[in-house]
Amino acid sequence: MSKVAPRLPWFGPGKFPLYLAPMARHTDVAFRQLCKEQGADVMVTEFVQSEALIRDNAKAWEMVDFTEGQRPMGVQIFGATPASMAKAARLVCDRMKPDFLDLNFGCPAHKVIEQNAGSGLLRCTPLLYDLVKAVKDAIPDVPLTAKMRLGWDHATIVAVEVAGRLQELGVEALAVHGRTKEQGYSGEAHWGWIAQVAAAVDIPVIGNGDVKDGASALLRRRETGVSGLMVGRAALGNPWIFAQIKAAMEGREGPAAEIGMQQRWDCMIRLAELTIEVHASRLGTRDVRWMLDRMHPLTHGLPGSRKLRDRLRHCLTLDDLRRLRDEHLAESVK
Repeated sequence: MSKVAPRLPWFGPGKFPLYLAPMARHTDVAFRQLCKEQGADVMVTEFVQSEALIRDNAKAWEMVDFTEGQRPMGVQIFGATPASMAKAARLVCDRMKPDFLDLNFGCPAHKVIEQNAGSGLLRCTPLLYDLVKAVKDAIPDVPLTAKMRLGWDHATIVAVEVAGRLQELGVEALAVHGRTKEQGYSGEAHWGWIAQVAAAVDIPVIGNGDVKDGASALLRRRETGVSGLMVGRAALGNPWIFAQIKAAMEGREGPAAEIGMQQRWDCMIRLAELTIEVHASRLGTRDVRWMLDRMHPLTHGLPGSRKLRDRLRHCLTLDDLRRLRDEHLAESVK
């Protein structure tokens, strides 16, 4: 049963929210909108360094932008200095007015770890707790959540201990990725540990890792006692996964597991249109070449996908992209 979080009304009896995971270089305003249209309930921005926000870095502030239609919306920040994290949190909440602020204790990237941030803090839990307390004191008026991994490696699993302390410090919901820092994104997510975290705390726990379709989502919900699920990499090539999961949970028919060619192409065009809408004025161009890599995951499952990705590189405008769609669909019915 979903646990109650008074300041996070998407949790509670009869509710089971689906989150789109924050993914660097992927979950910008445009991609979030695409997933929102397919049924994602809660959004979180890409993680942003606290120091960059304090320096008023334009790119950092662009990364935490969102639209009113994407609420409930959280902004995720990372860093290793309590004072800086607290200052950045207050700046974000005053300027962006998110529905919640999220702290990143999960990123395994080397450039983040070498700052002693992200999942690196799981090796230094006293500092992690100091960060949380500082941020909580700075934004008592805004719900605080966090995302973390199980621990640094399998010999140092700290998820249950950390979750309990975060609850004591006032964190109101917790997303747990069922892998260690050392695993990165390889191997299987360990949902047994996620279940232990969910059982150990009274705040909602959102499970993350290897949620690939409606069947896997149903299994995780039944076996772990989590209050919601977070979908990451699976959504990049299948934003329909949110509608598929909801249909499976409600016992009705949803989008097919194998998405048709026309639907995939429509989605690619829609993503390009949204991306231009969001970024064209800032960049001063409507050229689509810079965004084509974002579409590559959506080509998987299309006939001749490898050659298609090569052909995508020659598209300069939305009209070029639409012509390629028409050509590819025509070739595939011959």
